[in-house]
Amino acid sequence: MPSPPTALSKRERQIMDILYRLGRATAGEVLAELPGTPSSSTVRTQLRVLEEKGHVRHEEVGLRYVYAPVVPRHAARRAAVRHLVDTFFEGSSAALVASLLGSDAARLSDEELERIERALAAARKEP
Repeated sequence: MPSPPTALSKRERQIMDILYRLGRATAGEVLAELPGTPSSSTVRTQLRVLEEKGHVRHEEVGLRYVYAPVVPRHAARRAAVRHLVDTFFEGSSAALVASLLGSDAARLSDEELERIERALAAARKEP
């Protein structure tokens, strides 16, 4: 099994969000979607770095490289949350959840609370 992809910078996360949304894209298409005014060469370099880190792959289509995510979005999300839990909550998922539920920003709707309750019930049933 390959090692998990390394952590991403803010700009790398933005690029990955674009690739997940589009499915696949050229550097020019990524550039057109990015906020700010990064140069074309900067975007190409960041795509190459993402490829070296194992997050994206490319294929040559004519004279262009077309990039696509390697890791499914749900797996990348899981790895990012694990990194967050390990970094800021000493590996405790419960501490993360408590922090989220205890914050003023966590004004959850009844529907969101029901989803959380269903997820907790399902987690209790797992062996």
